[in-house]
Amino acid sequence: MPTENALKARSNTSCELCTSTDSLTVFPVPPTSDLSAQQCVYICGTCTAQINGDSALDINHWRCLNDSMWNQEPAVQVMSYRMLHKLSSESWAQDALEMIYMEDDVKTWAEQGIAAAEREGPTRDSNGTELQDGDDVTLIKDLKVKGANFTAKQGTMVRGITLTDNPEHIEGKVNGTRIVLVSAYLKKA
Repeated sequence: MPTENALKARSNTSCELCTSTDSLTVFPVPPTSDLSAQQCVYICGTCTAQINGDSALDINHWRCLNDSMWNQEPAVQVMSYRMLHKLSSESWAQDALEMIYMEDDVKTWAEQGIAAAEREGPTRDSNGTELQDGDDVTLIKDLKVKGANFTAKQGTMVRGITLTDNPEHIEGKVNGTRIVLVSAYLKKA
């Protein structure tokens, strides 16, 4: 409750991103947050739903970032930067990203969240098919296995793979050795 009160005072009881006054809530800024006012933003339900992916991005809604990116609060700057990055296919968002100014530590915080978000998601094979733990895959090219002194040949079947924290890698046994493989060089069997 003290965090919410501090955020209400800081934001004049309006969304720190779009200035709406509807359905305001405390939003901890990932990847880590101690739930203090310095590491949270006070945002509306519309912004929250779009940030969390619960509703589709309304590009016009986010034009508010042209104003919020100049906010003096680092947490607001971080969320503005991340949303501009997500919308970077839009020319106005690219322009804003080129203009935004943040201290080095704040930019590092913003980029950590982007990297964490990009790591999340399904692991896909070379054809874009989603892979699951226990799937069988086939190598689509010869891969030199560093440290094991052998080459995993194209067409080799890897049975019962295990997914890793990185969606670009899987673990599996090749020639009796458990190794990490890049999912882009695999095809689901």
